[in-house]
Amino acid sequence: MTLQLAFELPALALGLLFGSFLNVCISRLPHHRSIVKPRSNCPQCGTTIRWYDNIPLLSWLLLRARCRHCKKAIPWRYPLVELATGAWFVTLAGSMFGDIHLFRLAEHGLPLNAGARDISMLVMYLGIAILGFLLIGLMVMDWQTHTLPDAFTFTGIAIGFLLACVRAMLLPLNADQIQLHGPSPLSSPGAVHDQGNVILTGPEALIGRWLLATLGAALILLAVRWLYQALRHREGLGLGDVKLLAMIAAFLGFWPAVLALFSGVLLASLYALTLLARRRADAATRLPLGSFLAIGGLFSALFATSIIEWYKTLL
Repeated sequence: MTLQLAFELPALALGLLFGSFLNVCISRLPHHRSIVKPRSNCPQCGTTIRWYDNIPLLSWLLLRARCRHCKKAIPWRYPLVELATGAWFVTLAGSMFGDIHLFRLAEHGLPLNAGARDISMLVMYLGIAILGFLLIGLMVMDWQTHTLPDAFTFTGIAIGFLLACVRAMLLPLNADQIQLHGPSPLSSPGAVHDQGNVILTGPEALIGRWLLATLGAALILLAVRWLYQALRHREGLGLGDVKLLAMIAAFLGFWPAVLALFSGVLLASLYALTLLARRRADAATRLPLGSFLAIGGLFSALFATSIIEWYKTLL
């Protein structure tokens, strides 16, 4: 338990710090403002916030949720985003501790590949941590402004590709290699038609799967977008949602992205029905689908593996 806390407490502190930075991104990116300059300031009076008033969560509590200068209320969004990011990092730290512990027990006495597998595991958890950071930010931004900035979605896809390349470099020799049967392209005219093999190395297969997953997820929503426009003659789905689902697939893979899409659409439908029942919306009301897709992505990042394995047992 003490050793696990040694994982979780630094993760909490790091998550709160990243959550504080995420609040800056949420406030500025939808309005195309720099996240570097100027320094953090009160959105009400514009006064620059001193460092001791900018400590994640603690400063909000000590100031009693009010600006030191103008005494206007500091929105609840700020501590909630910090807490959500901190909780995400703590959850991953606990899972990583458990996985490393089980891995060490399983590999006891056979440490030859332990280093590469440990690094691969760290890369996987690093990717999920980054994905959670991006999804929490996109969820809040779409809810507040109905925008999903490219600075998050495109950057996320690029990071997902970089992490896929790192995992490809860490593959053991001949791992995940794919052999495709087919006619040899080297057969000469008139010669006996030789049946040759085409072999994809492990890294080639991994990058190929990443590319197919990312493009496949994007094409699903692009098809929905095109079909809606063809039937209703108006836009019903933004390209930001397409890029968001592609980003989720870039980190998690195709089927986890499909699970995120299913979960997000289900949540959005329940929310829409609630609004309609309370007469707070009509058929033309615009919903922040990206926020629900982001929630679905967080859910999928934590539970997709077990849910997909369970589903396979039903087939």
